[in-house]
Amino acid sequence: MPRPRILRGWLPPSSPYGPGHRGVDLAAPPKTPVRAPGPGRIFFAGRIADRSVLSLVLDGTGEPPLRVTYEPVDALLPTGTRVTAGTPVATLSAAPRHCRESCLHWGLRRGREYLNPLALVQLPRIRLLPLTRGDPPTPS
Repeated sequence: MPRPRILRGWLPPSSPYGPGHRGVDLAAPPKTPVRAPGPGRIFFAGRIADRSVLSLVLDGTGEPPLRVTYEPVDALLPTGTRVTAGTPVATLSAAPRHCRESCLHWGLRRGREYLNPLALVQLPRIRLLPLTRGDPPTPS
């Protein structure tokens, strides 16, 4: 499966009601399957304002647990359904659009804090620094 193109990245708000982009917009055609990123349960599947939204609470992610949201989508499963990683939970809806082209808005929260959803799929870059002459090795 090819990696989707990012149309708009995550931009955390400076305050709870400040401007920002509280998720990532991924290019995708209507009817594209949307899958659960991990095990959990469907927390909400319905309409909020003019968009259809699906939200999942992920198991084993701490307290409060991580919650992912997708919009605009057509839910395939009702609220309360338990899912595993990779389970199709929705399809991308044809309308309404908030991007110039068809896209999926993908969000991530822990409690009231918005997080970058790409953290669920990207490994951090680790850079090891070389020992300089005379530095003792670090005990393991």
